[in-house]
Amino acid sequence: QVRLVESGGGLVQAGGSLRLSCAASGSTFSINTIGWYRQGSGKQRELVAVISSGGSTNYADSVKGRFTISRDNAKNTVYLQMNNLKPDDTAVYYCHANSLIVASITHDYWGQGTQVTVST
Repeated sequence: QVRLVESGGGLVQAGGSLRLSCAASGSTFSINTIGWYRQGSGKQRELVAVISSGGSTNYADSVKGRFTISRDNAKNTVYLQMNNLKPDDTAVYYCHANSLIVASITHDYWGQGTQVTVST
């Protein structure tokens, strides 16, 4: 079992920055990948950024060059540094972890979400 707790959301003006944090607890050794999804009002949930246990990263095209995902293994925490924020970045941001249960069976865990609002 993995528990994810997000923090760091809020209201920011366009062009500003925010840093989201996701603290993982429980069976963190089983995590394959951990990252961030977001869901805007009336939109589907979409991948924002993900980082693997080996440190490789993947970003949505819409955030490349503006967002950076990183992890602190000692603190079991993953961060999303968001720069040059745009109104289109407004969404609830969810931390997500994919964990290996046994053999090739995996399980997805989600945090409760944190609201990011970017004003014009």
